[in-house]
Amino acid sequence: MYQYTDFDRQFVHARAAQFRDQLDRHFAGQLDGDDFKALRLQNGWYIQRHAPMLRVAVPYGAISSRQIRALAEIARVHDRGYTHFTTRQNVQFNWIPLTQAADVMDKLAAVDMHGIQTSGNCIRNTTTDGLAGVAADEIVDPRPYCELLRQWSTLHPEFAFLPRKFKIAVSGAVEDRAAIGWHDVGLQLKKNEAGEIGFRVQVGGGMGRTPIIGSVISDFVPWQQILVYLEAIVRVYNRYGRRDNAYKARIKILVKAEGQKYFDAVNAEFAAILAHDTDGDAQIIPQAEFDRVAACFTRPAAVTPLPEVGLPADLPLAYQRWIQRNVHAHQVPGWRAVTLSVKRAGQAPGDVTDVQMDQAADLADRYSFGELRVTHDQNLLLPWIKASDLPEVYAAAKAAGYATPNIGLVTDMIACPGGDFCDLANARSIPVAAELTERFADLDEVFDLGEIDLHISGCINSCGHHHSGHIGILGVDKDGSEWYQVTLGGSDGSAHAPTAVPGKVIGPSFAASEITDAVEAILETYRSERAAGEKFIDTLHRLGLEPFKVAANAQRIATARDHTAAA
Repeated sequence: MYQYTDFDRQFVHARAAQFRDQLDRHFAGQLDGDDFKALRLQNGWYIQRHAPMLRVAVPYGAISSRQIRALAEIARVHDRGYTHFTTRQNVQFNWIPLTQAADVMDKLAAVDMHGIQTSGNCIRNTTTDGLAGVAADEIVDPRPYCELLRQWSTLHPEFAFLPRKFKIAVSGAVEDRAAIGWHDVGLQLKKNEAGEIGFRVQVGGGMGRTPIIGSVISDFVPWQQILVYLEAIVRVYNRYGRRDNAYKARIKILVKAEGQKYFDAVNAEFAAILAHDTDGDAQIIPQAEFDRVAACFTRPAAVTPLPEVGLPADLPLAYQRWIQRNVHAHQVPGWRAVTLSVKRAGQAPGDVTDVQMDQAADLADRYSFGELRVTHDQNLLLPWIKASDLPEVYAAAKAAGYATPNIGLVTDMIACPGGDFCDLANARSIPVAAELTERFADLDEVFDLGEIDLHISGCINSCGHHHSGHIGILGVDKDGSEWYQVTLGGSDGSAHAPTAVPGKVIGPSFAASEITDAVEAILETYRSERAAGEKFIDTLHRLGLEPFKVAANAQRIATARDHTAAA
């Protein structure tokens, strides 16, 4: 993990002290609500449906056991005993009183954490593959580049007030596990024929009201120049992006409207920065600076090749399933990465209690050199596990409620907090997720259904990434009632559907009482129509939407009753 310097620590402590002063002035009546809003948002503080919400930055998902213990303490002392991991590899608290906000920021700063740029119209947290640095299919470790991006973008004076929020994702592996096509900028690390490292750059992706996959603006930007190229991308967006309409202010709208004209403007700006900006070439990353940052991301000294350990033939079924779904191949022989499933009955997807956070920290300290990752799909991951330790890790994970063997399966769903917390939401996500988890509680059935991405959003802002789900559920409001629109065939670009595409709506929305039945009918159609060994997404592509749409529509009992009553 990146190790904070004295400058880094002084920076976050000064920011926490500044926020305390702003909060004191707000309570003293010297800063009104509107003036304070702009300041608190810059530190990750929202006012949600019931209470303040704090979003804490977890840069590119890397978190230490010390940090997660601090989050557990904040949950215990200042919140209601739990927190929520997000698809942006961040952490959210939902019940911290604003009167305690400054104390919380001090506690975060004490463990090198903060909420800077987790909200507002700025460059948000850069995200990456949860397996970065350990993935067996990795081309280039993206973590040093993510850290350089973090340092470049933090409080960048030119980009503090963009037309809208701006999100960057980086992938360094063959498989895209960071959904880079769905971001304002997606960066794919690659090597050219000469073995030189650079980035394929996509721009203009995003979800929301207008789901769009980013377009390739450059097939190869040398790594040394990537900050200059990003400067050009964001500068042109800042100059020409819509500011008169929040729904049309994202860069995807500008790219869609201007196309090649936008690309040409970026490439002209890129050349101009290098040729004419005062110290423009200072943004070219020096090898020495890269080496300084990259030194933080070397493997732990004890991670050396070990003999592979074979599995006995008579393993218990539950352990076999955990090995199959939650344990991942590693770059180093004799080592594995292990996903701790944060999807289990009785808790919302992504939610963990203070006790469970402490248990995750214990697992990291005992088996993974004190390091964890927050993943794009709202789980935790231990990146440095000896294969010989897997039985012990399984037993400890099971005792902590982290061993559900469902990674990549239907109950490993992504869901935003929805209407239970968010004042933007049109409908609740958590009860739908709970009903689906209960409906598919039989692990035999879940394994039989195979790999399925199920994503749930409470509103069109798409924090639950419903557009990229093989099955997507979107909450909508009809005359004060909760309804749910279903999309099919979306993909985030990962291996089982490697082309990122938005799902297609299969018809009018479903009543809250119908949505679980509709999903079950869709999956039963897959079960009855699939060819041998065929995944859900492949059957869907082969048959088209119609048979799934017909099956889902047959569940419109409440809808039909309402229509009959109206007639």
